[in-house]
Amino acid sequence: MHPASSPVPGPTAAAASRPARGRAVVWAAGLLLVPPTAVVACRAADRDGITPVIQLLAFLPWLLVPAGLALLLALLGRRPLLVAWAVAVLAVTGWYARPYDTGLADRPPGPVVARVDVLTANVQYGWATEALIEAVRRERPGIVFVQECPRSCVLALARGVPRADYPHRLAAGGEGAAGSALLSRYPLEPADGVSSALAMPGATADVEGRPVDLQLAHPLPPVPSAVGDWRRELGRLGTWAASHRDRPALIAGDFNATGDHAAFRRILDRGGLRDGAALAGAARTPSWPARLPRPLGAQIDHVLVGDAFSVRSARFLDLSGTDHRALLVSLELHGMR
Repeated sequence: MHPASSPVPGPTAAAASRPARGRAVVWAAGLLLVPPTAVVACRAADRDGITPVIQLLAFLPWLLVPAGLALLLALLGRRPLLVAWAVAVLAVTGWYARPYDTGLADRPPGPVVARVDVLTANVQYGWATEALIEAVRRERPGIVFVQECPRSCVLALARGVPRADYPHRLAAGGEGAAGSALLSRYPLEPADGVSSALAMPGATADVEGRPVDLQLAHPLPPVPSAVGDWRRELGRLGTWAASHRDRPALIAGDFNATGDHAAFRRILDRGGLRDGAALAGAARTPSWPARLPRPLGAQIDHVLVGDAFSVRSARFLDLSGTDHRALLVSLELHGMR
């Protein structure tokens, strides 16, 4: 009898599955790299792109997470080209995600003639009005910009904020998100605001005898159905900034845009403006959505200042009832040399 022959061993199921797993890893890495690649490409090209790039630009620093995961998968998959792609995306994203330069050491344009604290708050349909009133009483800012302040909000501010402290007030717009208000310790002269779906009133404040042009900002958010309106309204804010470039000017509010949006940067460039929070070293402190723990979120609430101002400090305040954090910026107004 012949001894029983043993079957020739074939590839095991585990061995057969290795190429499939390798392909899955490569595909996963590639898919993870697509969003951050598109976003940083638009950032580098000084463009906002299209949906969903516009929306993702608001969260640019957090694209380091998928890019980092993609690099890990590329290393596991031993794909040099994929590794190089991931490293490049991480490097460019990291470059743009770095903290902005501060301007606290900037040489002031002249002697200080006044100190002005500016508070901006989106009170979300008026729901956070009482919290705003408490903050105004506590912080005592010189000028308050309020977004999403319907008639009920305006009436509550009239009752809760003493007229003796803030004798100068403006209200504009309608109900829900469309209403806006300005409160000031300084005399206000109403001025033409920026045309928009949500009220963006303007005024000129008399600050220690010096006129300061004020503009409240609240363009529509860049939801897919309103991207065109978002661009146009930010563009109108840029036109306002350019026309007030030679005068002391402030633009404050909910811009629905971050420093990574080209449309926002054009406002700064056209008006010769600077971001107050960035000058104070708080450029990437998130202001929305407030329900997320820091450092998650995006900074879409800003106080922009012309070169007649220097910045002493900037703080973000939590207000109950709204999905935004308020921003308080302490400024110094300088006499021009």
